[in-house]
Amino acid sequence: MDSVQATQEKMKVNRTISSNETNDGTQRTSSKNSEEAKDQSLEALLDNIEVSEEDKIEVQEDVDKIAEKVPLGTFGNPKFYLHFLAIYASFGGFLYGVDQTLVSGALLYLLKDIKLNVEQESLITSAVSLGGIPGAIAAIAVNEALGRRGGIIIACLLDTTGAIMCAAARSYGVLLPGRLILGAGIGMEAMTVPTYIAECSPKQRRGGLVSLYQVMIVFGLLGGYVVDAIFTNVDGSWRYMLGSSLVFSTILMTGAIFFPESPRWLMKRGRYQRALVVWRKLRGFRGEEIEEFVRMKKVVETERQFAKPFLIVMMDFLRVPHCRRAFELGVGIMFIQEFSGVATINYYTGTLFEKLGMTPSHSVYMGMIGEGVFFFATIPAIYLNDKIGRRWLLLSTMPGIILGLIITGFSFYASDKSSKVGLYTWGVVTFYLFWGPGMGPVPWTINSEIFPTYIRTYGVASCTIMNFFGNWLTSYEFLRMEKHMTDPGVFIGFYGGIVFLGWIYLVLFMPETKNLTLEEIKQTFSLSHVEIAKRNWQKAIDDWHFIKAYFGRQRSRQQIVHPVSQTV
Repeated sequence: MDSVQATQEKMKVNRTISSNETNDGTQRTSSKNSEEAKDQSLEALLDNIEVSEEDKIEVQEDVDKIAEKVPLGTFGNPKFYLHFLAIYASFGGFLYGVDQTLVSGALLYLLKDIKLNVEQESLITSAVSLGGIPGAIAAIAVNEALGRRGGIIIACLLDTTGAIMCAAARSYGVLLPGRLILGAGIGMEAMTVPTYIAECSPKQRRGGLVSLYQVMIVFGLLGGYVVDAIFTNVDGSWRYMLGSSLVFSTILMTGAIFFPESPRWLMKRGRYQRALVVWRKLRGFRGEEIEEFVRMKKVVETERQFAKPFLIVMMDFLRVPHCRRAFELGVGIMFIQEFSGVATINYYTGTLFEKLGMTPSHSVYMGMIGEGVFFFATIPAIYLNDKIGRRWLLLSTMPGIILGLIITGFSFYASDKSSKVGLYTWGVVTFYLFWGPGMGPVPWTINSEIFPTYIRTYGVASCTIMNFFGNWLTSYEFLRMEKHMTDPGVFIGFYGGIVFLGWIYLVLFMPETKNLTLEEIKQTFSLSHVEIAKRNWQKAIDDWHFIKAYFGRQRSRQQIVHPVSQTV
């Protein structure tokens, strides 16, 4: 602790205002403390950073110097500017969702113009997810070199290019690369936009503003079906469906050109004064805001001075116990999310409705019902995530997901068209109703919390890659699985079985992270698997007793209000 405090005091002495002086000061501090901090853990340094009144006064003096020269901007009020920026940036989530479901309606018309075999159809359907894997990997380097704003612009350029290629395609050889490029843009955008929003948002509103991105994804899923419905009776309909993505990517790119850069990235690049200017426009320097800015500054400076090489950091996922267990949960929960069958339902709903006997246009319209329920079911998660906790919200909704898969699977056994369509719609609506508030947003929230600060970027990136890989694999293999396992086997046996086994895994190994500090989360994951399972099992028993007691009290109240009449 003494060496940590000494390191912090020496960092204060070397602090300067201008970016050039900041860089020089950082180098001097680094050289003086290299031997002293040699055996210090970067994680320990970050955990023990403190903010003093002197630090706040120094920053406030710098703010006063730029206040007269730099206006607050168009909005004047930082709160309004921040919310406008978060809402506009979260439009990237809408773009992500639209690009997933546009293909559902396009497939109903595409096969008439371009002849595809089963394998080619599967690859065209899943290519966006496949392209998202290298896009997410490339986002790490792009974000470091060009910043979050630059990453969003590059992602939009890739998305626009891919959409143009898809709309103009006259063969499988052009359509497939177009879908892959589109996917690369989506992967890069999915890695960049939530990070950008989080780095610009205050800690007390960060969860809600980042959750807005997930809500916009689901809104985009619905939007994809709406676009399909608009063009369903137009000649060359599938070209307009797939090409419409460029409209949305252009809207996002136009706004991104005028976005301010993330203050954290600016600070990381040594551009201290510019970070001050952006923070003043987005957040202001009143109350907790100035303390958060000082803490961010110290964290970034410490990371720059004592950061480990990339390979050493990645090895921490294997050799450091609490990092390894966080990694296991993060990747595992993403596996369960994608292997619940959500990609299959999103991509193939139109095809499955047509298989049940509906016309292509009616299949598109019916797909809007499920996505509409999905959208409205996701909205409560913004509130419930922090109200009842991540663990309870996820575990309580997973049985409903299994029920939806069972109903969906049995719909294919119905004897007539009306029964098949009715049961399938009921199953999909039930699936989305429970998937929306739980399995949709909770994995992303969990992954943003469980990793230590110094390794979080790589942890979230690994989980995002797992997400895209699972999305691609389940959508690519569905047609073959459908042929060999039948539809009930896929939905009930495969997807339902994985969700059930995943529920057991999460009951035992997923701790509650609501309201926990980074240090408390670290302590939780420092326990062995057996100790974590014992704690969680006891927590499950306590929750069960709480639920029984709650409903017992409700019955008692009803009996008092409406006593049972007795006859003498």
